[in-house]
Amino acid sequence: MTDTNSTDLWEGFDPLAVEEITGPVWDEPVPLTARRDLPGFPVHALPDWLGNMVAAVAEETQTPADLAGCLALAVVATAAGGRAMVCIRGRWREPVNLYTAVALDPGNRKSAVFALMTEPLMAVEKTLVELSGPARAEAETTARLAKAAADKAAAKAANAEAGMRDQLTAEAVALAQAAEEIKVPCKPQLVADDVTPENLATLLTEQEGRISVLSPEGGIFDIIAGRYSGAPNMEIFLKGHAGDMVRVNRQGRDAQHIERPAVTMGLAVQPEVLESIGQIKGADGRGLLARFLYAQPESLVGRRNLTPELIPDDVAATYTQRLGGLAMAMNGWTDPALLTLTPEADAVMLAYQKVTESRIGKGGALATVVKWASKRDGAVARIAGLLHLATHPDSGWQRPIEAATLAAATELGDYFTAHAQHVFDAMGADPAQEAAHQVLAHLRDTRFSGFTKRELFRQLSRGDFPAMADLDPALVLLEEHGWLRQLPPPPRTGRGGRPPSPRYEVHPRLTRSA
Repeated sequence: MTDTNSTDLWEGFDPLAVEEITGPVWDEPVPLTARRDLPGFPVHALPDWLGNMVAAVAEETQTPADLAGCLALAVVATAAGGRAMVCIRGRWREPVNLYTAVALDPGNRKSAVFALMTEPLMAVEKTLVELSGPARAEAETTARLAKAAADKAAAKAANAEAGMRDQLTAEAVALAQAAEEIKVPCKPQLVADDVTPENLATLLTEQEGRISVLSPEGGIFDIIAGRYSGAPNMEIFLKGHAGDMVRVNRQGRDAQHIERPAVTMGLAVQPEVLESIGQIKGADGRGLLARFLYAQPESLVGRRNLTPELIPDDVAATYTQRLGGLAMAMNGWTDPALLTLTPEADAVMLAYQKVTESRIGKGGALATVVKWASKRDGAVARIAGLLHLATHPDSGWQRPIEAATLAAATELGDYFTAHAQHVFDAMGADPAQEAAHQVLAHLRDTRFSGFTKRELFRQLSRGDFPAMADLDPALVLLEEHGWLRQLPPPPRTGRGGRPPSPRYEVHPRLTRSA
């Protein structure tokens, strides 16, 4: 065999001649902005009875565990919110109410998951209404009789002779004041849904400072944005998360004073809603966005098990008993229970704080979400309080939070951090980036070497690309990054008719077999 010098092989090589045969040589494409790989919900971080229910609900409904997991935290916060606070160091106190928001497309059985996870709370609410019935009936009757007596005394004073009028008037005033002081308890309510900021303040006043908004829809964001008022109204939601005192004075109504409001929110919304709330005037600047714990799991639609395991009876029964027991036990508290940390748990908390602090400065990993990240240590403390109460639903207020519970809370904190970064990326992202990712994924799956714009439009979802022109930003971006190139249009025949659809070639990297 003749040994040929490798340089001889390229002697006389003409790249232009090769291009005439094979077409222009492709350069290495430039990657689009990378999508984050998001962690799944750490079900094992929950107490067994709660984690078992989350896993069982996720299996029966064939939904991501993130949905039931985030809702599990929200329902425990509903049971304990406004009734307990976590004491960290010095005067640092965190209430145990939470705001969670899970983003999933329609068709992911969000309503079914909500029904399964909230059913024990609805049963507790019904029980509380029944138990309070006699007291409410007695107060209503007493108030009615007192008012009737005051009215009768006032009429008697009005018709009295001058010598008796002062004495009878004084008696009528005293009876009127006594009637006014009789307070009729409102029906207990744990959960609200479609509620305006004004109604939320009223509910907080009636329900001794706490209420929960649990909904498989995102309508509450439309209300915050000003659906009814025409202007954003988020004050009660800001103070209801932080526990800051609320005073409301409105013409024609009694003043409302809530010392320590505790609002919990557990929402499931469409991904587009999370992107749109970033546009609510003042939502970012005033910190509303930073108060939510976000999750955006991958949908299972299209690969669900159609014959899943059903929720075991013992798992459902234990969940109902433990959650209901916690809600009933915490309902009677007037001053919040103070949950302290063991020294070991405090060490875990301090170590987590140091990690957060090192990452929120300029150039740090959390610098782009600094407002949200500045609240994540507080969120971890709140989660630790909830996990502690869920672990000891009948005595959690009698013992300190242990290090293992705090460590589990930090794992959930890391989970929510990754998802928050993804959500805030989407809020500020160029819409063309997401569209380009969808087109690129489609081309990678189909491995087409070429296509016309019309062909591509027919293959893609009408929900994502309602009109053919909606493809333009994505195609331009993919061309700029070297993943596609548009071919020159063929010569026109002069016969009229609509012009041919633009044709594109696809980078060879997308056509190779996996």
